[in-house]
Amino acid sequence: MGATANAILVIMTVSLVVLSSGVECCPPSEWAALMAFKAALKEPDTHLGLFHSWRGTNCCYHWYGISCDPIAHRVAEINFQGLNLNRHFLFKRGRPNLAGHISPAICNLTQLSTIIISDWKGISGEIPDCITSLPFLRIIDLGGNRISGKVPRDIGRLSQLSLLNLADNIISGRIPRTLVKLSNLMHLDLRNNAISGPIPWDFGRLSMLSRALLSGNKITGHIPWTISRIYRMADLDLSFNKISGRIPASLGRMRVLDSLNLRWNNISGTIPDTLLSSRITHLDLSRNALRGHIPNVFGEKTYFIVLDLSHNDLEGSVPKSITCAKYIGHLDISHNRLLPGRIPTPSPFF
Repeated sequence: MGATANAILVIMTVSLVVLSSGVECCPPSEWAALMAFKAALKEPDTHLGLFHSWRGTNCCYHWYGISCDPIAHRVAEINFQGLNLNRHFLFKRGRPNLAGHISPAICNLTQLSTIIISDWKGISGEIPDCITSLPFLRIIDLGGNRISGKVPRDIGRLSQLSLLNLADNIISGRIPRTLVKLSNLMHLDLRNNAISGPIPWDFGRLSMLSRALLSGNKITGHIPWTISRIYRMADLDLSFNKISGRIPASLGRMRVLDSLNLRWNNISGTIPDTLLSSRITHLDLSRNALRGHIPNVFGEKTYFIVLDLSHNDLEGSVPKSITCAKYIGHLDISHNRLLPGRIPTPSPFF
């Protein structure tokens, strides 16, 4: 969850909404919504719990996990991160635990910009569909729970959304077609769920996206070539799925892409020359059905921290141009049909 945590920190730092916990009293309707939110969650040890500070009717004053807009005096942030609790909180009270579900009552907090309810393991149920009616949402982080059901069909209505993290749950169904309407989305993390079906063909409409983490699902179909239109994309992880077809050569022409992980899919065809002559430094194509020769396109600008081509159906010999590579930190070409022999020297490995 480290990449997601870093992304949340950046997005919250540049937020245009300055949040405060010491403002005037919040509206009674929002107090009632938070009471319903609290009632849907269970703490085994209430005297140690997160809600110890939730007293009185002023939910904008020192309520743990709640921040308000200092001008409008409305609840703007719910922040319950299970793995990042305040050290003082842990020292004084021990680690609390949460179970239950997320109440649809949070949809009555109409000024919400951030919902972080992550890494509790005991929170289950489904994502309230009404969450898509909150127009100011910029961060949704529900990762590391046991949330089921589907990604809300109308998720594309959240035009301000910058971060969507639903990783490490048991969410099923398809990626909603409306997701490609999230024109401000920068970080998408759907890892380790049970999401099926194809990646939307027009995924490339997510022009602000820098990280797409979709590994550990049941995604099928081909890799959409439109992904190569996303100029800011730096990290693309589609590993541990059931993706088939060829690797689009255009992925190797992406100017910012640094990490491409396609490990353990059903991808076939040959390795595009563009991938081995690109700016990618972490490339994992292992455990697929790739065939043909390893492209002889290594050069003085080639710099791989990781290059894993193992467990495919590659043949021929190791290309001689590999000696021209500037650096290759880890190379794995095992379990192919390559001719036996030594890697040409001088070697770029050190």
